[in-house]
Amino acid sequence: MGAHSELPPAENIHVLSPEELKLVLNVGLKEFPGDCYEIWQSSGGQARDGVYLIQPAGSLIMAYCAMQDGGWTVVQHITVNSSVDFDRTWAEYKLGFGTLTGDHWLGNEYLHQLTSRPGRYKLGVKLVDKDAVTKFGEYDPALVENEEAQYRLRLGLFQGTAVDALAQDTENYLHDNQRFTTKDRDNDNYFQNCAKLEFQGVSGGGWWYDACAGANLNRRSVIYWQKDCNKEHLCKYAWMMVRPSDLIKVVHTGGCPKDEL
Repeated sequence: MGAHSELPPAENIHVLSPEELKLVLNVGLKEFPGDCYEIWQSSGGQARDGVYLIQPAGSLIMAYCAMQDGGWTVVQHITVNSSVDFDRTWAEYKLGFGTLTGDHWLGNEYLHQLTSRPGRYKLGVKLVDKDAVTKFGEYDPALVENEEAQYRLRLGLFQGTAVDALAQDTENYLHDNQRFTTKDRDNDNYFQNCAKLEFQGVSGGGWWYDACAGANLNRRSVIYWQKDCNKEHLCKYAWMMVRPSDLIKVVHTGGCPKDEL
């Protein structure tokens, strides 16, 4: 591992530079948490933002944890006109790219593993515009299906200060229930590959396109989220994050031998 020999072999080691490996905050454990929320909970809400080792399924991975926001596992971060190229292949979107301490995509496979853990998960979206106004929204529950299903996105109810740009059909583009598309795998509903379409010379990048987009947080030239972020109303930053749902309740039923969600 070079700079940090005590770090266990994380599957996505490529998303940190050798110099940044020393930034991982929870090395030396025998068992690792399933997500950032487990770390936040066990710390009594006192854990700090940073890179942690988590194990949502079989593989150990590194992820950036937004602890000050309540223990979210960050799955995407982008800065407008980012130096990180989001025009990537299916394989790159599957296992992640960029750098966890900056602009990155954690990986569709890990997004699937996280949202498929026991219980239910929600998806959070955080947007910051050019005037430093922050908007937030969350879909609860949220699920990204497996690779065989082309990492199809499934979303529940939305709430927040941002507009519902993934599931509300205000511009005739529904990203909910869409399969993921990249420049080398076209799963969208348009006659061309939406991931290849350019704006200001920059391709769209991978996304859950319809035909094509009412929202796209992976286009480097302009962060797009309907009326909240577009070429007229510029946004500087965007994040996507996941966390266990707050809506899980166990219902005890007299006529059923098992508890149901």
